[in-house]
Amino acid sequence: MTFSKILTHWYSVNKRELPWRQTSNPYYIWLSEIILQQTQIKQGLPYYEAFVKTFPTVFDLANANEAKVLKLWQGLGYYSRARNLHAAAKYVVNDLKGVFPDNYKDLLQLKGVGDYTASAIASICYNEPSAVVDGNVYRVLSRYFGIDTPINSSRGAKEFKALAQELIDVKDPATFNQAIMEFGAIQCKPKNPDCTICPLNSSCVALSKHSIATLPVKIKGAKVVKKYFNFLVFLLPDHKTLLEQREGKGIWQNLYQFPLIESKKALTSSQIQSQLKTLDNLKGKPFEVSLYNKDEIVHKLSHQHLYTQFWIVEVDTAIEGAIAMSEISDFPVPILIGNFIEAFNF
Repeated sequence: MTFSKILTHWYSVNKRELPWRQTSNPYYIWLSEIILQQTQIKQGLPYYEAFVKTFPTVFDLANANEAKVLKLWQGLGYYSRARNLHAAAKYVVNDLKGVFPDNYKDLLQLKGVGDYTASAIASICYNEPSAVVDGNVYRVLSRYFGIDTPINSSRGAKEFKALAQELIDVKDPATFNQAIMEFGAIQCKPKNPDCTICPLNSSCVALSKHSIATLPVKIKGAKVVKKYFNFLVFLLPDHKTLLEQREGKGIWQNLYQFPLIESKKALTSSQIQSQLKTLDNLKGKPFEVSLYNKDEIVHKLSHQHLYTQFWIVEVDTAIEGAIAMSEISDFPVPILIGNFIEAFNF
């Protein structure tokens, strides 16, 4: 049996039954692929189901306001995916009359869609023989063929894409692409795969050379940056509090948070009080400050670690722009803020 035949046979026996595998509708395939970028299926599946229920068509998604889309995405991380998803839906509806592009090249015009996603949609929906290369595929190919070219290098991206393209079953690209991804997810796992039951074990280079644990090779990324976040949780009269919307191009763009003091190191209560006295909406107003969490909450992102403390600020007089605490769950917030809201039980 050839490499592709072995994989597709394995897939026919071992594949997981997932809702997006029951359709070739490009809207649902696109939705699943965007949600599953850098996300495991067990985490992404409930989000996929929620999006399909809330936005059953691309028209529903395009016509939604961004806050609703971000709220539904809350907890999934990498929020640029949600913003790109919304922008692409608007493009499909407004520029393409609601009809998805039907080939790899045109699919790349959708915001947030790169080589992998375009290949997945083109092959699954339109039977175009365009090979997918994601983390699972990199792992399978690097181990089976013994390739040590770093997968996060431009050379590696080209080398693995060319190899995958050479191997794809041109008669049934959809099944091959899904098979090799599923094989990497279930069988050729990142750590401690059970090679004794692998159908490719007799010809796997990494297994024969005892290099399973060292492949694929990845160039070390940039040094992780430490940041210190001090969120101010205002408790105001009439059961109100303050939220602000993040601006700029950061990871939490357009999400809501409690007023924030960012610092280069952990702040003391007296330092927080000193900064609070300079705020325009607190000038001349008495307030009390207390630290909610004694130990910093460390929120780890790809290139930065956020050392976070929540400060409770009690004020006896009203502040302009305050919102009812009962409405706080309506706002899309980062998971870090969402976890606090749930624990604090407003």
